[in-house]
Order: sequence, then C-alpha cells, then structure tokens
Amino acid sequence: MRELVLICPEAQAEALSDALLEAGVLSVSVEDADGDTDSENPLFGEPGMEPEVNAWNRNRVVALLPDGLDPGQILERLRDAELGDYPDGEWSLRDVPDADWVRLTQSQFGPIQIGSRIWIVPSWHRGDPDVPVAADRQIAGGSGVVHIELDPGLAFGTGSHPTTHLCLEWLAENLEGGETLLDYGCGSGILAIAAKLLGAGYIQAVDIDEQAVQSTRYNAQVNGVDLHAMLPDELPEGRTHMVVANILSNPLKVLAPMLSGRVAPGGHLVLSGVLERQAQEVAHAYAPWLVMDVWRARDGWVCLHGQRTA
Repeated sequence: MRELVLICPEAQAEALSDALLEAGVLSVSVEDADGDTDSENPLFGEPGMEPEVNAWNRNRVVALLPDGLDPGQILERLRDAELGDYPDGEWSLRDVPDADWVRLTQSQFGPIQIGSRIWIVPSWHRGDPDVPVAADRQIAGGSGVVHIELDPGLAFGTGSHPTTHLCLEWLAENLEGGETLLDYGCGSGILAIAAKLLGAGYIQAVDIDEQAVQSTRYNAQVNGVDLHAMLPDELPEGRTHMVVANILSNPLKVLAPMLSGRVAPGGHLVLSGVLERQAQEVAHAYAPWLVMDVWRARDGWVCLHGQRTA
C-alpha cells in the first residue's frame, strides 16, 4: 500500500479530507505540518470540550490508498473540486510496509490492573497466565479478583483514564454486596459491569447516547452480567444505594439536583471527570443536597464522594 501526502491550509482541511474519502481512499489523517518545529501550533481545549478550530495553520493530510488507485486521478478530482492545484513537488507518495495490523494493534494493549482486585482484560488476553484467576462469583464483602473484558479501540472508553480508575477503586473498596446502583453517563458500561461483578444488586445504566446504551448492553452480555441500560427518559423514578457519574464538571453541575435526588437515605454519590482545580466548584453545586469531598486524586483528576444522611 501507499500513502498520498498533501499540505493544505486550515480552511481546506475538512473539505479536503471529505473529498479524498469520496475519491476512494481507505482512510485520512490530519497532522500539524509544523509539528516539532518552532512554528508548531498546539490544538486543544478543556478536557471533553471541542476546540474552536479543528485544524492547524498548515496541515499534513495523509491518505491511505488501496492497491490500484491512481494518485494522479485523485489530484485531478481535487483540482476539479477547487480544493487546490498540486504540481509536482507539492505532493508525495510513500510506501506503507506490509504488517499484520490486527496483531500489531493488539500487542500494544495488555491487561490493566486497577487496585488489588480489578483487571481489565482485552479478549486476546483471555486466559493470560500472568493475570490472576477471577473468582467465579463475588460474595458480599469478598476480596476475589474481578475480570472485566473490554477491548481497546471500542467506543466510549475502556478503562485507561484516571477518572475511570478512581471510580473503579471506590467501588472495589466500598461495595459490600447487594446494593442497588445507578451509573449515569455509562459509556461502555465499565462501572456498572464492575459493580455487578463486585457483588452489587440491581443496576441501572444510563447514557444520552443510544450507541453508548447499546455498547453497555453488549459489554454486559460479554461479561455475563445482568443490568438495565437505557436512555435518560426511560429511567424510572426511584433512588438507589449508590449513584456513580463519571462525566465532566459542567454537566455534573447541571445534573446536581437530579443526581442528588437519586441517592437513597444513607446512600452514596460518587462523581469523577473533575479536574483538581474544578473540585470546589463542583462540590459547591451539590452543597444544597449533599456535602461532597475529594475522596482521592490522581494525575490532576479527582473523585468526589458524598453520603446522604439516613
């Protein structure tokens, strides 16, 4: 295979990418053409927020070509679409070495240990002798090892982020067995699945994204656990012993009345997706209902915990 490499300005990056895909290329990536130089232009926003600009001043657009696709024909289509005239010297081709991309990708992702009990295990490491054997079933207050099977590359997160680690550690250290739980903003369902494997009882998992709900249901089936995943408007009234929400600070503040109201007397509210500098602001949003304190911090992120009075 070969890659076609083009340089374009910020205003053309998105249109050029779309045109290349329409022309039959297999994939398109956009990079900062001035990366690792004095002219490098960082492109980022607050975690979880879209940057205002989705391209750099000068962009290197790399298109992966299938065998038999003539780069000259692609360039002609770009000219016809008024997306630039690329004379010799302003575009290049480079060979892509043959590789077993599936095996190469899998080799980069091994099992992840979280605390003393939880292991996130990609499917290709199932039965790995270096991973402690999981307990068949968790008992109340038990200490057995839990395996959560999730494959990196799937949408909605697979447990590598510090905020997910913090929530999983809280569950492992505080679940006693049989508690009802609401995972709000479930994504891949990792927190809900972990809670069930750790011995929780009835579990509800909610997300505003229908694909996340489907992902949670699929991952729950893979892991052999029973939970109820749904969109927010399908969530019935009621309270649970534990409410967990690993989202971001702004939606957490907006959701403060609702999430607080979902916690049963004596129950717990666990929040993450919050930067250390945002902790006080988020805690203040919940102050009318619950006192929220930092339970643990990691890599600039915090996990907040509060308990409703019985």
